Amino acid sequence: MAPDRSVAEEYLRREVIAAALLRRADETGGYVSRDELKAFMLPDGSVERLVDPGGGGIWNPSGYIATLAIVTSPDGPYPDREIEGGLLQYSYQKGPEGGKNLKLRRAMELGLPVIRFNKVGPNAYLPIYPVFVIEDNPISREFTLTVDDVLRSIPVGHELTPMERAYAARVVQQRVHQPAFRARVMLAYGGLCAVCTLKHPKLLDAAHIIEDGQPGGDPVVTNGLSLCKIHHAAYDRQFMGISPDYVVHINTDLLLETDGPMLRHGLQEMHGRALTTPTRRQDRPDPARLEQRFARFQAAN
Repeated sequence: MAPDRSVAEEYLRREVIAAALLRRADETGGYVSRDELKAFMLPDGSVERLVDPGGGGIWNPSGYIATLAIVTSPDGPYPDREIEGGLLQYSYQKGPEGGKNLKLRRAMELGLPVIRFNKVGPNAYLPIYPVFVIEDNPISREFTLTVDDVLRSIPVGHELTPMERAYAARVVQQRVHQPAFRARVMLAYGGLCAVCTLKHPKLLDAAHIIEDGQPGGDPVVTNGLSLCKIHHAAYDRQFMGISPDYVVHINTDLLLETDGPMLRHGLQEMHGRALTTPTRRQDRPDPARLEQRFARFQAAN
């Protein structure tokens, strides 16, 4: 088989795996369990292992030309990090010279995308695809990655224009930070709406208590709420507030309105209801942030 055909076939295989993987993550709210990644079922009925059975960060399946997937973890032993320009640094896997790193270098040489699994909780991983390896630095023992095809064309080390810098920041926010925030919030709340307990993650949002970009608006679980689309919209538009003692409040004017069953059951009946909070105390909404947001609700009503 000609090498170029091998590369093309491997690329198509990666696309099939990634499409199924991202569809599965969408069903849960953004994450896939490690148990699933050990034996991931594809649409054709075949099973693919997507993580290293030994727990390593680089997964080079037998028969693959280049690395299929990498894992990064905030509590892992490697200093993986973001750098300017919307780029990510990924450390070499420890061990003998070369080792598993050789096939990740091969992915760079062939231009083959890899899947990046970002650990967002115990046994839970956010898949990001495609991710491209664009530089290999054997001195610092790091690879440079990008999650965007446009950024891939900009030479590493190139001084970005203000427009390019803004684009890079937006890409990382949309492809890395926002999905990770959503996955962590969905994981904490078990994939249900904190107000009405709707259990369909595809219909749920990870809502900020303090808005993104504002002081205190950090993308952390304690600044998040798992809300269905209608309750997220009501929260953002001051039709609904949540007090620091985790009680739902509905706008007084809305309570006095007469309309159809959606208003009655979806909003009016939520008034005075206790918020459903995460099981882990450290994941529960920050009362100080709720108080700040609730004051704005009260002022608007």
